[in-house]
Amino acid sequence: MLYPLKFQPILKEKIWGGNKLETVLNKPTSGDSIGESWEISTVGSDISIISNGNLKGKKLDTLIEEYQAEIVGEKVYQQFGDQFPLLIKFIDAKQDLSVQLHPNDDLAKSRHNSFGKTEMWYVVQADEDAKLIVGFNNETNKEEYESYLKRGKITELLNFENISKGDSYFIKAGTIHAIGAGSLIAEIQQTSDITYRVYDWDRKDNQGNQRELHTEQALDALDYNADKSFRLSYDRRENQINNIISSPYFTTGFLEVTASLERDYSHLDSFKILMCIQGEGTIINNDFSLEVAFGETVLIPAKINNITIVGDTEGVQFLEVYIK
Repeated sequence: MLYPLKFQPILKEKIWGGNKLETVLNKPTSGDSIGESWEISTVGSDISIISNGNLKGKKLDTLIEEYQAEIVGEKVYQQFGDQFPLLIKFIDAKQDLSVQLHPNDDLAKSRHNSFGKTEMWYVVQADEDAKLIVGFNNETNKEEYESYLKRGKITELLNFENISKGDSYFIKAGTIHAIGAGSLIAEIQQTSDITYRVYDWDRKDNQGNQRELHTEQALDALDYNADKSFRLSYDRRENQINNIISSPYFTTGFLEVTASLERDYSHLDSFKILMCIQGEGTIINNDFSLEVAFGETVLIPAKINNITIVGDTEGVQFLEVYIK
């Protein structure tokens, strides 16, 4: 019998990472520079391993191969096969991440035989004065961009956003961006790890080396428009679904459950993901009961059509993700 699945976090040490994944989200980290926790992944060799129930120890790609549409949905399986279509992360930026962008599907396919990377961010926690970079502050072009980049003045073209808990952003492929120091982010993205790094604050690693830049590759991948549609506004009504973003790649909603909430998924041909972004709660139906804590991520197989979410005394908040 299939049931809601938890996975072992895949922890990534990063030059810009910190310790909030441990101190805030209770991840089993070691060290003070853990930048990412990959919650659900079939990217490359980073395959999520189930951590609960009868299927504990089984890899996600093997599970999809075995159960197919019962896990991910019929249309999703037809398109993606045994590869899970999304990469789900928590990101802790103790320092600024590099200024970067990701190619779209066509460019990623031709250059890397990969999917492109459109993503969204939800701010789980932010230190005072924490910022994100999203897009350009004014419309630019390739020539102006190259000129500023060569003169080390690229930041003068960038759009900086002050952030606080609950802010959400949609980062289309081609959008220049960077997560700033002091940010703890939930990231939902296409199943891709292709990044073009264009500026890294002149930072050096422990051996005194600067990280590789992808200056030429980025030129044709960049969106030079000053599109401000990246900031997402949404309701935060209790005990109901609040849509944050619907896109061809994923749909994400915000749930705050202070009592209980029934979710009927019978109209969906998709898996469902619940990322716990505050509090604790329980996911139940006639066949199972699963406690979920802040910082945990749960994959609900497509075959499961109904669940009830029960919040603890303080309530619980989730990001709910699926593919329409």
